[in-house]
Amino acid sequence: MPENPSMMDRLDEFLLDVQKPSRYIGGETGSVVKDKSKVDIRFAFCFPDTYEIGMSHLGMKILYGLKNAVPNYWCERVFMPLPDMEEQMRARNIPLYALESLDPIKDFDFIGFTLQYEMSFTNILEMLDLAGVPVLAKDRTGLTPIVMAGGPCVCNPEPLADFFDFFAIGEGEEMNLEFMRLMEQCKKEGATRQEFLRRAAQIEGIYVPSLYDIEYNEDGTVKAITPKDGAPAKVRKRIIKDFDKVYAPDYFVVPFTQIVHDRAVVEVLRGCIRGCRFCQAGFIYRPYREKGKDNILAQTKALCENTGYDEVSLSSLSTGDYKDIVGLLTELTDYTTAEKINLSLPSLRIDRFSEDVLKKITDVRKSGLTFAPEGGTQRIRDVINKNVTEKNVMDSVKIAFEGGYTNIKLYFMMGLPTETMEDVEGVYNLAKAVIEEFYATPNHAKGRPGVSVSLSTFIPKPFTPFEFEPQLDEEGVKERQKHLKSINNDRKIVISWSKYDLSLIEAVLARGDRRVGKAIYAAWKKGCKLDSWDEYFKFDAWKEAFEECGLDMRFYANRRRSYDEVAPWSHIDMLVSHEFLVEENKRAHQGITTPNCREKCSNCGVAKCVGGDICRAIR
Repeated sequence: MPENPSMMDRLDEFLLDVQKPSRYIGGETGSVVKDKSKVDIRFAFCFPDTYEIGMSHLGMKILYGLKNAVPNYWCERVFMPLPDMEEQMRARNIPLYALESLDPIKDFDFIGFTLQYEMSFTNILEMLDLAGVPVLAKDRTGLTPIVMAGGPCVCNPEPLADFFDFFAIGEGEEMNLEFMRLMEQCKKEGATRQEFLRRAAQIEGIYVPSLYDIEYNEDGTVKAITPKDGAPAKVRKRIIKDFDKVYAPDYFVVPFTQIVHDRAVVEVLRGCIRGCRFCQAGFIYRPYREKGKDNILAQTKALCENTGYDEVSLSSLSTGDYKDIVGLLTELTDYTTAEKINLSLPSLRIDRFSEDVLKKITDVRKSGLTFAPEGGTQRIRDVINKNVTEKNVMDSVKIAFEGGYTNIKLYFMMGLPTETMEDVEGVYNLAKAVIEEFYATPNHAKGRPGVSVSLSTFIPKPFTPFEFEPQLDEEGVKERQKHLKSINNDRKIVISWSKYDLSLIEAVLARGDRRVGKAIYAAWKKGCKLDSWDEYFKFDAWKEAFEECGLDMRFYANRRRSYDEVAPWSHIDMLVSHEFLVEENKRAHQGITTPNCREKCSNCGVAKCVGGDICRAIR
């Protein structure tokens, strides 16, 4: 062993003792390595979950390429090590490092996390601690490193306010370069950490939690959120107005090991026209914007040629809503068929599934198709504004059966607002109707049909019309599960559901206030991490953490909130107005649906904020 061993020498001592060592070494095709002497700003892009999950995330790929396109900026990737690797690192005093340089991330200018789901929150604390960076923002001194976060979960950043220096609210392509330029300037000026944060708070979309004081009422609700030191009263999210001109990568880092979504991915549109009342993404990513067909085709070709992938996926919240979906698929399949590339559309709505679309998808496996009715009866589908009928479902599965499919997966939610046991029975009845449709289809594929029913517990999320609603308690969930199990007498229908304990914690973290941060810290201290993995989730430890902090999980998850209550996230402006969310909640309880944005503007508030031209382009 050399006298001063390199990081790779140190890793070589034990890497064969951990699972999938290729997760931890870097060096993949497409990874960016720069000359450190020519780099002014270093950014550690942290995905708070494993390599296989993080490497599948499109947002990381976009921002990685965007930052590295600037010659004197260097963005490197960091992932959550699994316990076998973490144990070795702690035993050998190896701090968390970035894959491109193998340098410790505590020496970087920014440590940035993308927050895609609430159950990754304890991973953030674990990664900071493993990096040798103080977990609490108040304990960090000096200008760098600045710990920041973006992603959908930062629409309510309050549960994590104690741990982060700032949050980037909204779309990051422009904002990331702005705060990196500010850091470059502050380093030259010898500015302090506080000076950087005060100036960062003036960038649209940047939320610095230390610049806001929170007061509470005697009943535990938020009384007031007060900005200081010139911070804005409301932090408005950033959006990219011209989606055809936004940065899109022409290469991806190609992993050595298989990842969850091991293919090229092209974003075809951003936002959603639908307005499903439970769907946070559908509201926080507004307005709806499409890329031009030529642009999509060019990006598809570039990615496939530069990475060697033989599969490409069209990414969006609802790809079938692309205005000229058949025309787009025609142009794409001319290329993908000639190059023997598989084309997949993972996010198709039931009512946008057609023979034309099916014919354009080259799915060599034909293993199954997934549809999401969300509710078992038309009544509950109207409550959630799904705007899908049973006829839509049957028309779609008939096309699928004629096209050679035998297995269908159906997604539903349990515990939706106003749900009755009749709505729950409707889940089984709809699955039964799909089986009957298989046998009623004259040209169905050979084989035995199967329907997999997946039920998740409804979680009320901020910035949706259901943010005011309570989550169903455990007793109510178990009663519904038991009833479904008792009426399912068809072996061709397999019903599964999510764990209630996990859904409860997710609801608490999604709707929590700043005090919840103490419970997150306490849970992490009790060993909670990798909470989205069944084998690592410790509900009892979470429960103890909340009890020790004097916090009631039911207060955050299981109570209805009044329309005039100050929400923990009320100082964050996601462009959709509070008045619109209230009106949509009332319409839900009346069972009245709202047309999608292409049919009629529902005056959600976005057009007023960004200008009507973007919204008019939808139609």
